[in-house]
Amino acid sequence: MLKEYGWRDDEIASALRGKVILPLLEVTRKGKILIGEEKTEVRMEPLVKAVYLLFLRHPEGIVFKHLSEHRQELTRIYERLRPWGLSDRAIHSIEDVTNPLLNSINEKCARIRRAFLKVLDKDVAEFYYITGSRGEIKKITLPRDLVNWE
Repeated sequence: MLKEYGWRDDEIASALRGKVILPLLEVTRKGKILIGEEKTEVRMEPLVKAVYLLFLRHPEGIVFKHLSEHRQELTRIYERLRPWGLSDRAIHSIEDVTNPLLNSINEKCARIRRAFLKVLDKDVAEFYYITGSRGEIKKITLPRDLVNWE
């Protein structure tokens, strides 16, 4: 079943060895990301959160060099998280994140990783942030039945 969600053999082995229990991830209508029964908020700035939600919506993953194909979807997500609207600077930031020649997407992924490591142990957190080999598909390996969209 885990392979159907795109888990690699080493991830499955790690999960089985440690009997990792993965808490539910909830995304509220206002875009808050909450973890577990305690509903601990995973805090991220709006653009970083928009990138996270984009990847969460794509369980099959996304290759970074194809991010420009998702620019409109990312813009819509970001716009929902910024009720005050998108400035020229915000639009430029989206273009940077989806530009495969820049490092912006890697910086956002590092911030996502840090945000989850603040609230979860490393063995658990790795299922919640964006992972993947260089040049390959990047994705969030958390089984989507553990994701609740409000």
